[in-house]
Amino acid sequence: MLIDFLNGLINNIPMKTKILFASMIIVLSACSLQNEKKNEENPNILFLLADDQRAGTINALGNPEIITPNMDMIANEGFSFSNTYLMGAMNGAVCAPSRAMLMTGRSLYNIDPTGNTIDTAHITLPKTLEQNGYHTFHIGKWHNGRPAFIQSFGDGSKFFFGGMHSQYNVPTYEFSQAGDYSTEKQNELSPKHSSELYADAAVEFLKNYNSDKPFFLYVAFQAPHDPREMPQKYLDMYDTASLSLPSNFKSEHPFDNGEIDIRDEWLAGYPRTSPEVKANIAAYYAMITHLDEQIGRILKVLKERGMEENTIVVFSGDNGLAVGQHGLMGKQNLYEHSINVPLIIKGPGIPQNKRTENSAYLFDIYPTICDLAGVKDIPESVQGISLKPTLMEQEQHSREVMFFAYKNFQRAVRKGKWKLIKYNVNNEVTTQLFDLEVDPYETTNLADNPQYKNQLDEMTEVLSWQMLENNDLARLDKEGWGVPVLPAWKDKTDPEEVEHLRGLAEKEREMRGF
Repeated sequence: MLIDFLNGLINNIPMKTKILFASMIIVLSACSLQNEKKNEENPNILFLLADDQRAGTINALGNPEIITPNMDMIANEGFSFSNTYLMGAMNGAVCAPSRAMLMTGRSLYNIDPTGNTIDTAHITLPKTLEQNGYHTFHIGKWHNGRPAFIQSFGDGSKFFFGGMHSQYNVPTYEFSQAGDYSTEKQNELSPKHSSELYADAAVEFLKNYNSDKPFFLYVAFQAPHDPREMPQKYLDMYDTASLSLPSNFKSEHPFDNGEIDIRDEWLAGYPRTSPEVKANIAAYYAMITHLDEQIGRILKVLKERGMEENTIVVFSGDNGLAVGQHGLMGKQNLYEHSINVPLIIKGPGIPQNKRTENSAYLFDIYPTICDLAGVKDIPESVQGISLKPTLMEQEQHSREVMFFAYKNFQRAVRKGKWKLIKYNVNNEVTTQLFDLEVDPYETTNLADNPQYKNQLDEMTEVLSWQMLENNDLARLDKEGWGVPVLPAWKDKTDPEEVEHLRGLAEKEREMRGF
């Protein structure tokens, strides 16, 4: 605007003054172009990560029963990846390896597959961004060990070292340059809901940020992970009786999948009933709606500060959740509801209100963010594939085959519309084959149908090949697949802790009226 004003004056002034003004215009134009180039190459990054939010829980992306106006806005103004997946986990706390893969850009068998630690030889996403001029700031849940956190971030506030906790009175820390996160350094417990606590910290960061450096603000929420606690007004937004039951609802899982008796599964009684599952769906949706409102607060400040036009917003979830589908409540399985997560990216130059069916892993986010941030030297340790070409509609790159694993007893593969899941529990093998194009809810197992024998054989071969390709030590032709049996969560946890968590699950059931 200043340049336009000067241009308007130049025609009505003496020649010497014209020369002076012309020089000013040249300098200002150069500065303007330099700033535009800097903004284009170094956008801010706001990464919003939900905990246990599965795909299919955003109104604008196809679920008319859920209330998510701010997630809808991100979807309407951004680019959505419908087939984004978690690769799997080697423990019941699925979110830990999921977040470790996301932070390292590496696949399941190329990290600590429990996710409890991150190898310090692997340069994490925030560290890479910091090395390329970014101010990195973490808020919320960190589930991958304190040494990895200390190595990864340069700043932060209200972060929680752990997997799950009540949504209230969360033990959090402020950033310590010395890396001192001893118990006495904890913040005073806050009565605020975790989603509000973390949103407050993000709002505070954005309101006060005045550095010339671009920022990477990573807000890792606890919601909608259980316990399903939220202010009552959000639960009141849902009429439990009128909510739809998913078409793959079952009163019980048809066979032992190896992890039937785990804490997540205690959140509803056996057999599952329609009223109790609907009550859980209502509470799950209510938590997401409450989370959505907190995300809206963050986005509002981003806009008010004039940062929106130069900020890439990434929204995703770390894993899905069954909540009554297939007779399950948790995420310790390889069905679509537990491994398929939302991924939306919006920002400068990114096409709006677009969606792709192309397949991606969560750990593809690392190189994608680097690409969008103008980072040229992505660490060699990163195995993910940048989604930027698809995002910018330059080319439609997609992973042809997707591989999934859970502990020693579940393996799956997807190729096109076909999906194969194999189970080996106590040396009893069960096989499922689904046509996701006609059966997206995985209700009709085609594995025993002779008409699909060729497809079954082909997908089994693809699975075997993918296990080799992904450094999985299991082999389908060996007894017990040739790998050690990983003990059930409850069998390796202190008995008192197990009983404590059973009690909490019962309290939550009582809170739902069951």
